[in-house]
Amino acid sequence: MADLLERYGGVRRRSVDLAAPLSAEDCSAQSMPDASPVKWHLAHTTWFFETFVLARVEQPHAPFHPRFLYLFNSYYESVGAQYPRDRRGLLTRPSLDEVRRYREHVDAGVTRALERGDADEQVMSVIELGIHHEQQHQELIATDVKHLLWCNPLRPAYRAPLGTSGRVAPPLSWHAYPGGLLEIGHAGDGFAFDNERPRHRVFLEGWELASRPVSCGEYLEFIDDAGYARPELWLSGGWARVREEGWQAPLYWERGEDGWQQFSLAGMRAVEPGEPVCHVSLYEADAFARWAGARLPVEAEWESSAAGAAVEGNLAESGRLHPELAGSGSGARPAQLFGDVWEWTASAYGPYPGFRPLEGGLGEYNGKFMSSQNVLRGGSCATPGSHLRPGYRNFFYPPDRWQFSGVRLARDLR
Repeated sequence: MADLLERYGGVRRRSVDLAAPLSAEDCSAQSMPDASPVKWHLAHTTWFFETFVLARVEQPHAPFHPRFLYLFNSYYESVGAQYPRDRRGLLTRPSLDEVRRYREHVDAGVTRALERGDADEQVMSVIELGIHHEQQHQELIATDVKHLLWCNPLRPAYRAPLGTSGRVAPPLSWHAYPGGLLEIGHAGDGFAFDNERPRHRVFLEGWELASRPVSCGEYLEFIDDAGYARPELWLSGGWARVREEGWQAPLYWERGEDGWQQFSLAGMRAVEPGEPVCHVSLYEADAFARWAGARLPVEAEWESSAAGAAVEGNLAESGRLHPELAGSGSGARPAQLFGDVWEWTASAYGPYPGFRPLEGGLGEYNGKFMSSQNVLRGGSCATPGSHLRPGYRNFFYPPDRWQFSGVRLARDLR
């Protein structure tokens, strides 16, 4: 109980800390339909605890504001109607100060429930889920703020400038895995989302996984070799995006008189050749892999390669919020499996054999999105380390680029 309360308080404070460098105007704006204002993230994560925790332990429960149930419900149809996602930036009211009071009110209620022992095991499991849900939104705060600030022609910075190295990545090598009948998926008593269960068997042919993510320097070679002008490298949907949206480089890259620049949460900076390439879609990752004579890994290959690995690396706790110099890998394990960039896989996001969603409204958390998306693995520089594990499955649509998404190559065992 005490541990859960400590983790709850720590995660809730972290969200407020992420918003601290921002103005009230920053926190209210929405740069595109896929992104949400910071104020909305702060309110929605609070709505989660009020709706799924306080409403259960407080009888009768008096809501902080009767309209917040509508304004800050994301997609839980069984709970009630939702304010349109693409119009969240129009919610100038409630104010940021009132959202902060909302957070304080709900935090006081959850703290009372835990301290008094009003939360049974089922409620505590929902609080645990809510903690991880909020960590997901902390990463979204970072990615959504980055897109918002990039839309400003002043290219303002969220954090202090980053140092530069100018170094190239170490040579790429390959780690071989023999394949066979393997098991993936979550097992044990620790937390996992329902989409990580159940543990099950998969048969894999032998594969090789690259020793590190693809670097910016390598991606520049793809660009210079007319990678964005060669339809034979692209999936059909990707080639359509290239033509319709004029893609010529990863999101946030700009070509100037002094070479390629990229926007970061520390403002504009030169593209560092040794850093993992970031903000690429599945389509770009797949095209690069084809150009490089390789492919993207399937998620079972990625998870089997990461089995037993410690979750450590350039994660949100570092405060960098930008990928670091690509590593070389050593011994039997590739480098940078966790942190820096989410790694696209070739696997469509779908249910594992025997998948069962959570009961009630929480069953809408993952299962309803198991269509038309691809799985990413490994976390990014904006992902909290305590939120990750080898079996964690992230998922986005193939054209999405505003997340910290990158590329790790795979190939069949030779």
